[in-house]
Amino acid sequence: MDHKKDCPGKDKYLTGKRVLPQASTKDSTIVSVIDNLDAYNGGRLRAACQLLRDKYSQEDVTIGVSLAGAMTPAGLGPSTIIPLMNHGFVDWLTATGANMYHDLHFAFNMPLYRGTHNVDDADLRDKGVTRIYDILFDYQDVLMETDKILRKIMLQPEFQKEMGTREFYHHLGKVVNEFEKKNNLGEVSVLAAAYRNGIPVFTSSPGDSTIGMNIAGLELLAEASGLQDRFKLKINPSIDVNESTAIILNAKQYEKGKTGVILIGGGSPKNFVLQTEPQIQEVLMIPEAGQDYDINITDARPDTGGLSGAPPSEAASWGKIDPTKLEETVTGYIDSTVAFPLMVAYVLQTTKPKKLKRLYERGDELRQKLIKSYLENNKEVEELKSLIKKLSA
Repeated sequence: MDHKKDCPGKDKYLTGKRVLPQASTKDSTIVSVIDNLDAYNGGRLRAACQLLRDKYSQEDVTIGVSLAGAMTPAGLGPSTIIPLMNHGFVDWLTATGANMYHDLHFAFNMPLYRGTHNVDDADLRDKGVTRIYDILFDYQDVLMETDKILRKIMLQPEFQKEMGTREFYHHLGKVVNEFEKKNNLGEVSVLAAAYRNGIPVFTSSPGDSTIGMNIAGLELLAEASGLQDRFKLKINPSIDVNESTAIILNAKQYEKGKTGVILIGGGSPKNFVLQTEPQIQEVLMIPEAGQDYDINITDARPDTGGLSGAPPSEAASWGKIDPTKLEETVTGYIDSTVAFPLMVAYVLQTTKPKKLKRLYERGDELRQKLIKSYLENNKEVEELKSLIKKLSA
């Protein structure tokens, strides 16, 4: 019996690599082990790694990375994120403010320790120890001391203006880079690495972190002391929305390249990276198609409606991902502290370093390109301008 004749079209489902993996040996490498993963989330990890190797490695691909979850306290800054930055696979970064805050501990040489989650938290509080699952650190010597140093940094002259987190983190990264060098621990701070490599860093919800809390505390002190004219630091999220959007518009329309995202976890950073395309298409009304490549590592379910677990196909319905490129997207439901280091090790062993784009240094240029395209394409501009003019000065 010829089953192919009885079931036309069957062959298209049976064209993948046969599941017949090689045996692991004492000589197996990370690359060979990952390439040997055939199915389930192991297969998704393999697909993500190979997409990084084959597509993200191209010089014309601008890569945005989002970080959610406590990645820097877990040590992924020195082990994973900084090596990926130095390899040219991070052109712009969005992270929770908490990740950037805990990054400071490493630059300031304040130790965090491996511990256990099976512990009496009331006793930890009594003893002045803080816990992030199985990471333990001293409340006074780490948290309070970090805050103390941070407040003094933010009172320096270069911080006294309204700015987005991109500029704020650049100034902070410059200072942190000096701490890193002084403490002679090697490359341990993501913010310092971003400063050195000209990588713009954003936080989509800047008030939702200890950095934002300390800014608010200083603002309160200035208000109470009648010194509002002296302390002028204000974080304006709208600046970040436009500057991140300008990165994508420039890559796609001015440089005729491609864009890819590496979404580690979900939450606000994931949305901030992806919303650049709806900002271009929906708000600014500039014709565009969506991101070209998407890798999402998450532990969130897609069926609860939250963005953290939303797959690329759902994002395509919003214009975030190019709907014609969905075959070049991967979602792995894997713990980020497992998947991300393996992905980076794979990249380092299978690709050449990419030339750093140093997009921070091109901020003004990219913003002007965004303005130009906005004014040329948005048909509501004149009406909106007339309404703005009617506002009270």
